[in-house]
Amino acid sequence: MEKFEDYKVQLILPVQWGDMDAARHVNNIIYLRWFESCRIEYMKAISGEQEMDFDQVGPILGWQDCKYIFPITYPDTALLGMKTAEIKEDRIIVEGRVFSQKAGRLSAISRQTIIAYDYQNLTKANIPEQWLENIKVHGF
Repeated sequence: MEKFEDYKVQLILPVQWGDMDAARHVNNIIYLRWFESCRIEYMKAISGEQEMDFDQVGPILGWQDCKYIFPITYPDTALLGMKTAEIKEDRIIVEGRVFSQKAGRLSAISRQTIIAYDYQNLTKANIPEQWLENIKVHGF
């Protein structure tokens, strides 16, 4: 069984009252925002940079999906984890998880494709060596 502790890239976010919808649980779009925030933490980790430099090769989201497993409600804390699932020449596929701290269980699963993008030439690029090295060395 997967646990939050299994992920090296982690993000902890308090659930806000306004995150819920009329069905009285966190709205589906909030999960995508949470995964976006965790994806940024992942990119900072593998690039070794605290800010994304869009004057060179950087990340761009090519695909994401989300499977909702267990509803989160306020008050709670969302525990997010992300890891590398697959590496291709021009993209990295990552898997993300949201865990409910209050319920102590998995709440949602996401799979996302991060494409290496050359922002100067407006085209896909190969994955930078620094990203590959950091994934290998740190096990992201």
